[in-house]
Amino acid sequence: MERRVVITGMGVITPLGFTLEDYWNNLREGKSGVKRIASFDTTDYSSQIGGEILGFEPEKWINPRETKKVDRFSQFAIAAADNAVKNSGIEFSKDDPYRCGVTMGSGIGGFNEIEATTRTLIERGPKRISPFFIPKVMMNSCSAHVAMRFGLKGPNFVTASACASSNHAMACAFQIIKSDIADVLVTGGSEATLMPLGLGGFCALKALSTRNDAPQKASRPFDKDRDGFVLSEGCGMLVFEELEHAKGRGANIYAEVLGIGQTDDAFHITAPVEDGAGAAMAMKLAIKHAGVNPEDVSYINAHGTSTIYNDRSETVAIKTVFGERAYKLPVSSTKSMMGHLLGGAAASELIATVLSIKNGVIPPTINYETPDPVCDLDYVPNEAREAEVNIAISNSFGFGGHNASLCIGKLRS
Repeated sequence: MERRVVITGMGVITPLGFTLEDYWNNLREGKSGVKRIASFDTTDYSSQIGGEILGFEPEKWINPRETKKVDRFSQFAIAAADNAVKNSGIEFSKDDPYRCGVTMGSGIGGFNEIEATTRTLIERGPKRISPFFIPKVMMNSCSAHVAMRFGLKGPNFVTASACASSNHAMACAFQIIKSDIADVLVTGGSEATLMPLGLGGFCALKALSTRNDAPQKASRPFDKDRDGFVLSEGCGMLVFEELEHAKGRGANIYAEVLGIGQTDDAFHITAPVEDGAGAAMAMKLAIKHAGVNPEDVSYINAHGTSTIYNDRSETVAIKTVFGERAYKLPVSSTKSMMGHLLGGAAASELIATVLSIKNGVIPPTINYETPDPVCDLDYVPNEAREAEVNIAISNSFGFGGHNASLCIGKLRS
Protein backbone atom coordinates (compact mmCIF):
# COMPACT_ATOMS: atom_id res chain seq x y z
CA MET A 1 0.00 0.00 0.00
CA GLU A 2 1.35 3.40 -0.98
CA ARG A 3 2.33 5.57 1.97
CA ARG A 4 1.00 9.12 1.65
CA VAL A 5 2.21 12.21 3.47
CA VAL A 6 0.00 14.92 4.90
CA ILE A 7 0.52 18.14 6.83
CA THR A 8 -1.17 18.15 10.23
CA GLY A 9 0.47 21.03 12.08
CA MET A 10 2.20 24.35 11.42
CA GLY A 11 3.97 27.01 13.44
CA VAL A 12 5.75 30.26 12.65
CA ILE A 13 8.04 32.87 14.12
CA THR A 14 8.15 35.59 11.44
CA PRO A 15 8.17 39.36 10.97
CA LEU A 16 4.42 38.99 10.29
CA GLY A 17 3.57 37.25 13.52
CA PHE A 18 4.20 34.39 15.91
CA THR A 19 0.82 32.68 15.49
CA LEU A 20 -0.80 31.16 12.41
CA GLU A 21 -3.74 33.51 12.77
CA ASP A 22 -1.62 36.67 12.87
CA TYR A 23 0.64 35.41 10.11
CA TRP A 24 -2.22 34.57 7.77
CA ASN A 25 -4.22 37.74 8.50
CA ASN A 26 -1.20 39.92 7.75
CA LEU A 27 -0.47 38.05 4.54
CA ARG A 28 -4.09 38.25 3.42
CA GLU A 29 -4.25 41.96 4.19
CA GLY A 30 -0.99 42.68 2.38
CA LYS A 31 0.82 44.08 5.38
CA SER A 32 4.58 44.47 5.42
CA GLY A 33 6.81 43.35 8.27
CA VAL A 34 9.81 45.27 6.95
CA LYS A 35 11.12 48.20 9.01
CA ARG A 36 14.30 50.11 9.71
CA ILE A 37 16.58 47.86 11.74
CA ALA A 38 16.37 48.70 15.44
CA SER A 39 18.70 46.18 17.12
CA PHE A 40 21.99 47.74 16.01
CA ASP A 41 23.36 50.91 14.40
CA THR A 42 23.09 50.68 10.60
CA THR A 43 24.48 54.13 9.79
CA ASP A 44 27.36 52.78 7.73
CA TYR A 45 25.37 50.13 5.87
CA SER A 46 24.01 50.63 2.36
CA SER A 47 20.86 48.72 3.38
CA GLN A 48 19.38 49.72 6.73
CA ILE A 49 16.11 47.80 6.65
CA GLY A 50 14.98 44.27 7.37
CA GLY A 51 12.30 41.87 8.46
CA GLU A 52 13.38 41.96 12.09
CA ILE A 53 11.78 39.74 14.73
CA LEU A 54 10.79 42.18 17.47
CA GLY A 55 9.18 41.25 20.75
CA PHE A 56 10.34 37.63 20.66
CA GLU A 57 10.74 36.31 24.20
CA PRO A 58 12.49 32.93 24.09
CA GLU A 59 11.71 32.38 27.78
CA LYS A 60 8.12 31.66 26.75
CA TRP A 61 9.36 28.45 25.15
CA ILE A 62 12.74 27.77 26.77
CA ASN A 63 13.81 27.56 30.40
CA PRO A 64 15.37 30.98 31.15
CA ARG A 65 18.52 29.27 32.46
CA GLU A 66 18.95 27.57 29.08
CA THR A 67 18.39 30.48 26.69
CA LYS A 68 22.02 31.64 26.83
CA LYS A 69 23.08 28.19 25.66
CA VAL A 70 20.94 28.35 22.52
CA ASP A 71 21.62 30.55 19.48
CA ARG A 72 18.82 32.76 18.20
CA PHE A 73 18.13 30.58 15.13
CA SER A 74 17.64 27.54 17.37
CA GLN A 75 15.43 29.56 19.72
CA PHE A 76 13.19 30.35 16.74
CA ALA A 77 13.15 26.66 15.81
CA ILE A 78 12.12 25.50 19.29
CA ALA A 79 9.34 28.09 19.47
CA ALA A 80 7.96 27.43 15.96
CA ALA A 81 8.19 23.66 16.44
CA ASP A 82 6.33 23.93 19.73
CA ASN A 83 3.61 25.93 17.97
CA ALA A 84 3.43 23.37 15.14
CA VAL A 85 3.22 20.37 17.46
CA LYS A 86 0.49 22.00 19.54
CA ASN A 87 -1.35 22.90 16.34
CA SER A 88 -1.17 19.27 15.20
CA GLY A 89 -2.53 17.90 18.47
CA ILE A 90 -0.06 15.02 18.32
CA GLU A 91 1.04 13.33 21.55
CA PHE A 92 4.48 11.92 20.92
CA SER A 93 4.37 9.91 24.15
CA LYS A 94 1.92 7.58 22.37
CA ASP A 95 4.30 6.93 19.46
CA ASP A 96 7.47 4.91 18.99
CA PRO A 97 10.12 7.65 19.39
CA TYR A 98 12.32 5.95 16.78
CA ARG A 99 9.53 6.44 14.23
CA CYS A 100 9.44 10.21 14.79
CA GLY A 101 12.19 12.61 13.71
CA VAL A 102 13.25 16.10 12.72
CA THR A 103 14.61 17.51 9.46
CA MET A 104 15.38 21.20 9.20
CA GLY A 105 17.06 23.62 6.86
CA SER A 106 19.34 26.55 7.61
CA GLY A 107 21.59 28.50 5.32
CA ILE A 108 24.19 29.55 7.89
CA GLY A 109 23.25 28.35 11.39
CA GLY A 110 24.49 30.09 14.53
CA PHE A 111 25.75 33.24 12.87
CA ASN A 112 24.94 35.46 15.85
CA GLU A 113 27.18 33.38 18.08
CA ILE A 114 29.99 33.34 15.51
CA GLU A 115 30.02 37.12 15.39
CA ALA A 116 29.80 37.58 19.16
CA THR A 117 32.50 35.02 19.93
CA THR A 118 34.84 36.37 17.28
CA ARG A 119 34.58 39.74 19.01
CA THR A 120 35.30 38.07 22.36
CA LEU A 121 38.36 36.30 20.93
CA ILE A 122 39.81 39.52 19.51
CA GLU A 123 39.06 41.70 22.51
CA ARG A 124 39.51 39.28 25.42
CA GLY A 125 41.45 36.28 24.17
CA PRO A 126 40.76 32.55 23.66
CA LYS A 127 40.33 31.75 27.35
CA ARG A 128 37.12 33.80 27.39
CA ILE A 129 35.43 31.75 24.66
CA SER A 130 32.26 30.16 26.03
CA PRO A 131 32.12 26.36 26.32
CA PHE A 132 28.72 26.67 24.64
CA PHE A 133 30.20 28.27 21.52
CA ILE A 134 30.43 25.12 19.39
CA PRO A 135 27.06 23.64 20.51
CA LYS A 136 25.43 26.97 19.69
CA VAL A 137 26.91 27.48 16.23
CA MET A 138 26.41 23.92 14.97
CA MET A 139 23.88 24.05 12.17
CA ASN A 140 22.32 20.82 13.44
CA SER A 141 21.75 22.32 16.89
CA CYS A 142 18.30 23.52 15.80
CA SER A 143 17.07 20.04 14.89
CA ALA A 144 18.79 18.53 17.94
CA HIS A 145 17.02 20.94 20.30
CA VAL A 146 13.66 20.20 18.69
CA ALA A 147 14.25 16.47 19.05
CA MET A 148 15.22 16.84 22.71
CA ARG A 149 12.15 18.92 23.40
CA PHE A 150 9.79 16.19 22.21
CA GLY A 151 11.88 13.07 22.72
CA LEU A 152 12.09 12.27 19.00
CA LYS A 153 14.73 9.60 18.35
CA GLY A 154 14.23 8.93 14.65
CA PRO A 155 16.04 10.53 11.67
CA ASN A 156 17.48 13.92 12.55
CA PHE A 157 19.59 16.24 10.42
CA VAL A 158 19.85 19.68 8.83
CA THR A 159 20.14 20.52 5.13
CA ALA A 160 22.11 23.52 3.91
CA SER A 161 21.41 24.82 0.42
CA ALA A 162 21.10 28.57 1.01
CA CYS A 163 17.59 29.84 0.27
CA ALA A 164 16.39 26.36 -0.76
CA SER A 165 17.46 24.77 2.54
CA SER A 166 14.09 24.19 4.13
CA ASN A 167 12.48 22.98 0.89
CA HIS A 168 15.21 20.35 0.77
CA ALA A 169 14.61 19.51 4.45
CA MET A 170 10.88 19.08 3.84
CA ALA A 171 11.56 17.02 0.71
CA CYS A 172 13.71 14.73 2.85
CA ALA A 173 10.92 14.46 5.42
CA PHE A 174 8.51 13.50 2.65
CA GLN A 175 10.87 10.82 1.33
CA ILE A 176 11.60 9.41 4.80
CA ILE A 177 7.90 8.91 5.51
CA LYS A 178 7.17 7.55 2.01
CA SER A 179 9.99 5.05 2.46
CA ASP A 180 8.54 3.75 5.75
CA ILE A 181 11.57 4.86 7.75
CA ALA A 182 9.41 7.02 10.03
CA ASP A 183 5.79 8.02 10.48
CA VAL A 184 6.10 11.62 11.69
CA LEU A 185 8.65 14.33 10.91
CA VAL A 186 8.77 17.78 12.44
CA THR A 187 10.28 19.72 9.57
CA GLY A 188 11.00 23.24 8.36
CA GLY A 189 13.76 25.81 8.56
CA SER A 190 15.18 28.64 10.61
CA GLU A 191 17.56 31.56 10.15
CA ALA A 192 18.83 34.49 12.19
CA THR A 193 21.40 36.42 10.16
CA LEU A 194 19.95 39.91 10.61
CA MET A 195 22.95 41.13 12.58
CA PRO A 196 25.97 43.33 11.70
CA LEU A 197 28.09 40.69 9.98
CA GLY A 198 25.19 39.15 8.11
CA LEU A 199 23.81 42.47 6.92
CA GLY A 200 27.30 43.68 6.03
CA GLY A 201 28.02 40.58 3.98
CA PHE A 202 24.88 40.88 1.89
CA CYS A 203 25.47 44.62 1.47
CA ALA A 204 28.96 43.86 0.15
CA LEU A 205 27.38 41.42 -2.29
CA LYS A 206 25.11 44.26 -3.47
CA ALA A 207 22.15 41.92 -3.16
CA LEU A 208 19.95 44.05 -0.89
CA SER A 209 17.45 46.80 -1.52
CA THR A 210 18.67 50.25 -0.51
CA ARG A 211 15.20 51.77 -0.39
CA ASN A 212 15.89 52.86 3.19
CA ASP A 213 13.49 55.80 3.14
CA ALA A 214 10.51 53.51 2.46
CA PRO A 215 11.14 50.15 4.15
CA GLN A 216 7.67 48.73 3.57
CA LYS A 217 8.00 49.48 -0.15
CA ALA A 218 11.46 47.95 -0.50
CA SER A 219 10.58 44.33 -1.27
CA ARG A 220 8.85 44.50 -4.64
CA PRO A 221 9.13 41.20 -6.51
CA PHE A 222 8.59 41.32 -10.27
CA ASP A 223 8.20 45.12 -10.22
CA LYS A 224 10.32 46.97 -12.76
CA ASP A 225 11.85 49.17 -10.05
CA ARG A 226 13.00 46.33 -7.79
CA ASP A 227 16.53 46.83 -6.52
CA GLY A 228 17.31 43.80 -4.36
CA PHE A 229 15.87 41.65 -1.61
CA VAL A 230 15.24 42.54 2.02
CA LEU A 231 17.14 40.52 4.62
CA SER A 232 14.86 39.00 7.25
CA GLU A 233 14.93 36.40 9.99
CA GLY A 234 12.51 33.79 11.29
CA CYS A 235 11.30 30.23 11.15
CA GLY A 236 8.56 28.02 9.82
CA MET A 237 7.90 24.48 11.11
CA LEU A 238 5.42 21.83 10.00
CA VAL A 239 4.34 18.38 11.08
CA PHE A 240 4.52 15.90 8.18
CA GLU A 241 2.69 12.69 8.95
CA GLU A 242 1.85 9.42 7.22
CA LEU A 243 -1.81 9.57 6.22
CA GLU A 244 -3.07 6.47 8.03
CA HIS A 245 -1.16 7.47 11.15
CA ALA A 246 -2.85 10.87 11.03
CA LYS A 247 -6.29 9.35 10.45
CA GLY A 248 -5.74 6.91 13.28
CA ARG A 249 -5.46 9.69 15.81
CA GLY A 250 -8.20 11.85 14.26
CA ALA A 251 -5.80 14.57 13.18
CA ASN A 252 -6.86 17.70 11.33
CA ILE A 253 -5.32 17.43 7.87
CA TYR A 254 -4.43 20.71 6.20
CA ALA A 255 -3.05 19.40 2.91
CA GLU A 256 -1.26 16.52 1.24
CA VAL A 257 2.35 16.62 0.08
CA LEU A 258 2.20 15.29 -3.46
CA GLY A 259 5.61 15.60 -5.06
CA ILE A 260 9.09 17.11 -4.98
CA GLY A 261 11.55 18.35 -7.58
CA GLN A 262 15.21 19.11 -7.02
CA THR A 263 17.90 20.32 -9.45
CA ASP A 264 20.97 22.53 -9.64
CA ASP A 265 21.94 25.10 -12.24
CA ALA A 266 25.67 24.18 -12.07
CA PHE A 267 26.24 27.68 -13.40
CA HIS A 268 27.22 30.39 -10.88
CA ILE A 269 27.60 30.69 -7.13
CA THR A 270 25.04 33.51 -6.78
CA ALA A 271 23.34 34.20 -10.13
CA PRO A 272 20.60 31.99 -11.58
CA VAL A 273 20.96 30.71 -15.12
CA GLU A 274 19.19 33.21 -17.36
CA ASP A 275 16.85 30.78 -19.09
CA GLY A 276 15.63 29.36 -15.77
CA ALA A 277 16.22 25.81 -17.02
CA GLY A 278 17.08 24.36 -13.60
CA ALA A 279 14.11 26.01 -11.90
CA ALA A 280 11.82 24.85 -14.71
CA MET A 281 13.05 21.28 -14.36
CA ALA A 282 12.48 21.35 -10.58
CA MET A 283 8.86 22.34 -11.16
CA LYS A 284 8.43 19.72 -13.91
CA LEU A 285 9.83 17.02 -11.65
CA ALA A 286 7.58 18.04 -8.74
CA ILE A 287 4.52 17.89 -11.01
CA LYS A 288 5.55 14.53 -12.47
CA HIS A 289 6.34 13.11 -9.04
CA ALA A 290 2.92 14.26 -7.81
CA GLY A 291 1.22 12.36 -10.63
CA VAL A 292 -0.63 15.46 -11.83
CA ASN A 293 -0.55 17.58 -14.98
CA PRO A 294 0.64 21.17 -15.35
CA GLU A 295 -2.94 22.27 -16.04
CA ASP A 296 -3.94 20.93 -12.60
CA VAL A 297 -1.78 23.49 -10.80
CA SER A 298 -3.83 26.47 -9.66
CA TYR A 299 -1.26 28.59 -7.77
CA ILE A 300 2.49 29.10 -7.50
CA ASN A 301 4.07 30.60 -4.40
CA ALA A 302 7.13 32.02 -6.12
CA HIS A 303 10.66 32.28 -4.83
CA GLY A 304 10.20 35.91 -5.92
CA THR A 305 13.11 37.61 -4.14
CA SER A 306 12.80 41.11 -5.63
CA THR A 307 16.18 40.89 -7.37
CA ILE A 308 16.60 41.72 -11.03
CA TYR A 309 17.92 38.35 -12.15
CA ASN A 310 15.94 35.94 -9.94
CA ASP A 311 12.52 37.36 -10.77
CA ARG A 312 13.31 37.38 -14.47
CA SER A 313 14.63 33.82 -14.57
CA GLU A 314 11.77 32.46 -12.45
CA THR A 315 9.28 34.08 -14.80
CA VAL A 316 10.97 32.43 -17.78
CA ALA A 317 10.97 29.10 -15.94
CA ILE A 318 7.23 29.29 -15.25
CA LYS A 319 6.57 30.00 -18.93
CA THR A 320 8.73 27.02 -19.89
CA VAL A 321 6.70 24.68 -17.69
CA PHE A 322 3.19 26.01 -18.30
CA GLY A 323 3.36 27.53 -21.78
CA GLU A 324 0.52 29.89 -22.67
CA ARG A 325 -1.33 28.89 -19.49
CA ALA A 326 1.39 30.61 -17.49
CA TYR A 327 -0.32 33.93 -18.24
CA LYS A 328 -3.51 32.76 -16.52
CA LEU A 329 -1.84 31.10 -13.54
CA PRO A 330 -1.76 33.13 -10.29
CA VAL A 331 1.80 33.60 -9.03
CA SER A 332 2.61 35.56 -5.90
CA SER A 333 5.59 36.26 -3.70
CA THR A 334 5.02 36.46 0.04
CA LYS A 335 8.58 37.81 0.32
CA SER A 336 7.02 41.12 -0.73
CA MET A 337 5.60 41.27 2.80
CA MET A 338 8.16 39.33 4.87
CA GLY A 339 11.42 39.92 3.10
CA HIS A 340 13.76 36.95 2.71
CA LEU A 341 14.12 34.53 5.64
CA LEU A 342 16.90 32.63 3.81
CA GLY A 343 16.93 29.11 5.33
CA GLY A 344 13.57 29.81 6.94
CA ALA A 345 11.96 31.12 3.75
CA ALA A 346 10.77 27.94 2.05
CA ALA A 347 9.07 26.58 5.17
CA SER A 348 7.26 29.81 6.01
CA GLU A 349 6.21 30.08 2.37
CA LEU A 350 4.95 26.49 2.24
CA ILE A 351 2.83 27.34 5.28
CA ALA A 352 1.42 30.33 3.37
CA THR A 353 0.69 28.01 0.45
CA VAL A 354 -1.09 25.51 2.71
CA LEU A 355 -3.20 28.30 4.16
CA SER A 356 -4.08 29.43 0.62
CA ILE A 357 -5.43 25.95 -0.09
CA LYS A 358 -7.29 25.82 3.22
CA ASN A 359 -8.83 29.30 3.02
CA GLY A 360 -9.38 29.68 -0.73
CA VAL A 361 -7.41 32.92 -0.79
CA ILE A 362 -4.17 33.72 -2.61
CA PRO A 363 -1.95 36.24 -0.80
CA PRO A 364 -0.81 39.18 -2.90
CA THR A 365 2.49 40.42 -4.20
CA ILE A 366 2.53 43.86 -2.64
CA ASN A 367 4.45 46.87 -3.97
CA TYR A 368 3.77 45.82 -7.54
CA GLU A 369 3.46 49.26 -9.12
CA THR A 370 5.37 49.35 -12.40
CA PRO A 371 5.07 46.32 -14.69
CA ASP A 372 8.30 44.92 -16.06
CA PRO A 373 8.11 43.78 -19.70
CA VAL A 374 10.24 40.73 -18.87
CA CYS A 375 8.09 39.84 -15.85
CA ASP A 376 4.64 39.72 -17.41
CA LEU A 377 2.66 37.09 -15.52
CA ASP A 378 -0.27 37.39 -13.11
CA TYR A 379 1.51 38.20 -9.84
CA VAL A 380 -1.72 38.83 -7.87
CA PRO A 381 -0.77 42.49 -7.48
CA ASN A 382 -1.32 44.30 -4.18
CA GLU A 383 -4.56 42.65 -3.05
CA ALA A 384 -5.37 39.11 -1.98
CA ARG A 385 -7.62 37.16 -4.31
CA GLU A 386 -10.32 34.65 -3.51
CA ALA A 387 -9.74 31.53 -5.56
CA GLU A 388 -10.09 27.81 -5.19
CA VAL A 389 -6.62 26.34 -4.84
CA ASN A 390 -6.58 22.57 -5.26
CA ILE A 391 -2.95 21.99 -6.20
CA ALA A 392 -0.09 24.43 -5.70
CA ILE A 393 3.67 24.65 -6.11
CA SER A 394 6.04 26.37 -3.70
CA ASN A 395 9.40 27.33 -5.21
CA SER A 396 12.72 28.04 -3.51
CA PHE A 397 15.95 28.70 -5.39
CA GLY A 398 19.23 29.27 -3.54
CA PHE A 399 22.72 30.65 -4.08
CA GLY A 400 24.80 27.87 -5.58
CA GLY A 401 22.10 27.19 -8.16
CA HIS A 402 20.02 25.02 -5.82
CA ASN A 403 16.42 24.61 -7.01
CA ALA A 404 13.70 22.89 -4.99
CA SER A 405 9.96 22.81 -5.68
CA LEU A 406 7.24 21.16 -3.59
CA CYS A 407 3.84 20.27 -4.98
CA ILE A 408 0.99 20.09 -2.45
CA GLY A 409 -2.76 19.91 -2.65
CA LYS A 410 -6.04 19.20 -0.97
CA LEU A 411 -6.27 15.70 0.44
CA ARG A 412 -7.24 13.34 -2.34
CA SER A 413 -9.73 10.52 -1.78
